[in-house]
Amino acid sequence: METKLKNAGEATGVEQSALNELFIDELKDIYWAERHLVSALPKMAKAATSDELRAAIENHLEETENHVIRLESAFESINKKAVAKKCEAMAGLIKEGEEIISDTKKGSFTRDAGIISAAQKVEHYEIASYGTLKTLATVLGYTEAASLLEATLKEEKNADSLLSKIAQSSINQMGIYESE
Repeated sequence: METKLKNAGEATGVEQSALNELFIDELKDIYWAERHLVSALPKMAKAATSDELRAAIENHLEETENHVIRLESAFESINKKAVAKKCEAMAGLIKEGEEIISDTKKGSFTRDAGIISAAQKVEHYEIASYGTLKTLATVLGYTEAASLLEATLKEEKNADSLLSKIAQSSINQMGIYESE
């Protein structure tokens, strides 16, 4: 009974559906993305000028490490091995963030504004991904996976909100007074 509640999808035969294949493919995609963010976020934190921004990125790094673990649990909950598939979108977003850092002046609020911009693009991608995955998991009857994905979705939304607050509180305004 516990397995049936944990994985209702098995009882209804959804494992054979195209929707289930899409769900697994998207799960592999975000798994790759999160694993690569674990190595990208420390670089962003190091490049940040603002202590507040640096702390927010470092905190989100810890959350991202937990996102990887949650995704592994989500795979396990649907009796699949955690496998990553290269996420071209995240690879591009990470590259864009690296370019922003290299194209802006070290120690500037403009760089911090650019880091926030890049980080929020990542967060918005993750919010869209986790929202879709949670909905698909629910439709497929994967209640445990849906719950895990919802927990991560909430953290991604909170990270995005915090980045907006940091940008609006001072960083964007301070960047106005900097020259190239």
